[in-house]
Amino acid sequence: MNFKEGLIKARSHIIFILGLICAVFIIAKLEKWNVEKLLRESVEFKPSPDIPKAVAEPLTEQELRWAKIAWRYFQNNFHPNTGMVNSVDKYPATTMWDTASYLMALISAERIKLISKREFDRRLSLILKTLSRLPLFEGKLPNKSYNTITTQMVDYNNKRTERGIGWSAIDICRLLVPFNIIVWNFPEHTEEIKAIIKRWDFNAMVKDGQLYGAIVDKTGKTVYVQEGRLGYEEYAAKALTLMGYDVSKALRYFDYLAFVDIYGIKIPYDIRAPKEYEAHTYVLSEPYILDGIEFGWDIVSREFAYRVYKAQEERWKHTGIWTAVSEDNIDQAPYFVYNTVYSDGKAWNCITQEGKDASRFKSISTKAVFGWYVLYRTLYTKELIREIQTLYEPDRGWYSGRYEITKLPNKAITCNTNAIILESLCFKKFGRLVSLY
Repeated sequence: MNFKEGLIKARSHIIFILGLICAVFIIAKLEKWNVEKLLRESVEFKPSPDIPKAVAEPLTEQELRWAKIAWRYFQNNFHPNTGMVNSVDKYPATTMWDTASYLMALISAERIKLISKREFDRRLSLILKTLSRLPLFEGKLPNKSYNTITTQMVDYNNKRTERGIGWSAIDICRLLVPFNIIVWNFPEHTEEIKAIIKRWDFNAMVKDGQLYGAIVDKTGKTVYVQEGRLGYEEYAAKALTLMGYDVSKALRYFDYLAFVDIYGIKIPYDIRAPKEYEAHTYVLSEPYILDGIEFGWDIVSREFAYRVYKAQEERWKHTGIWTAVSEDNIDQAPYFVYNTVYSDGKAWNCITQEGKDASRFKSISTKAVFGWYVLYRTLYTKELIREIQTLYEPDRGWYSGRYEITKLPNKAITCNTNAIILESLCFKKFGRLVSLY
């Protein structure tokens, strides 16, 4: 085969990658404009002078052992017929967010050399093939939940539903992060990625530069709702921009931005009230950690992330309570809570998905500890990691955290917790994970 014939044969790959390059250029331009407007309009945005900068370095023997414990979860909860992984230990259901988390864990495990390239390729091809055949909500986009054994659409109780229950734009955008890593770093799987995304109608979840999810209301009608609040919204929009879509409004930090003083730190929060917009706002660690370890932050998210982290360190200094807060599964009803720096007008609020008080479940989050540990490596994060370093079962994976009041471990073991641990340790060794080369 001569050079010309090779170019012709590879033309679809070349066009696909050129499209991604254009998308990256758009992101850079939007971020520059975004920051300049924010600096003009917000007198409270004054960059912190002392933000630590992580430098890639090899994992220690202990850190490698921690990574192996996290990978155990994915060995235990893998379904060989579908390639899917359970969201929660031994519970055969998953979301697109958790599917993305598994893919990020798989990529991290290969990079850290916990698995061979052969096993990586086998697992990756299997899950990508399954994703290319999933039944879609109204034939447009992935349903919010699937059974990991049958791949059927299910509700949140893992009951089969022919129609589905809607889609989450945030979850789908999260999935685009590993998709982009795969295309750029494992191009032999590009055609498998293309087979998935060509079936999905991304235009259905983008309107006027914003992200829209779909829900089924009490009358059975499909309703489209704007998704995303400060932190998660910009993180998700970055991933979709890599596909060339206009999500310029979702990328803007300043439209609904305000600041609240916590321990003398101006903490950014989203002013959209739950009663008006029918969605709660949470200031917590996860979106800022993911933005840091995956994209490397932009100038605004770097500043906001540090403030969110610093408030948690200050809480420990003022109260002696080890603090690293995020959303997490818990091992008892209501089974999922949001531990926050600030939400619904209250600092250090812990609430359910419905906004009900869940203060007795305030916890330190294992995944948040690992994320802050690799991003900053301060004295506080090193002490944090020592505090939680025994919160695991060697043959099952890491617990979600530890309760503040009882000091007992939160023994929920999940895909997302163990995936973020693997991502974090991969970041420590190699730097940001979305490296386009």
